[in-house]
Amino acid sequence: MNEFDEYIKSILDYSELNDLEHDELFLEIYDHLNSLKEEYIAQGMSEKEEYVRILVHFDIPDDVLYERVTRSERSTNIFRDNYLNFEKILIRQQAESLHENVVDPVTGEADYLFVIQDSEEVDAVMKEIVHIADGLSSVR
Repeated sequence: MNEFDEYIKSILDYSELNDLEHDELFLEIYDHLNSLKEEYIAQGMSEKEEYVRILVHFDIPDDVLYERVTRSERSTNIFRDNYLNFEKILIRQQAESLHENVVDPVTGEADYLFVIQDSEEVDAVMKEIVHIADGLSSVR
């Protein structure tokens, strides 16, 4: 498996899809990203230059998240299972975060790593990502 395939697989490793759904989503992401990759290569970039990995890690305290989801009035129509709600998903995610293979991202895992510990930081991080993207588009 090449680096490109490994990247897509690393994204899907966090999903709870069955094998068929996993394979279908892998192919959909692969086709989309491969089209972008080929477009960038056609513009003269090497395979290493065509993408920048930006990772945003939300390290919000559990009590803050719990308060938000219990007060949320957002629709749960986005969930496949009718019995799911934001509180149940948060509880499941908290339990899964205790598994030894679930670790916080580290510097070097992506080209840029942003850690958000407070919702007040979101706007600044978004502006920085836009600034990075603007810098890349002017180079390309």
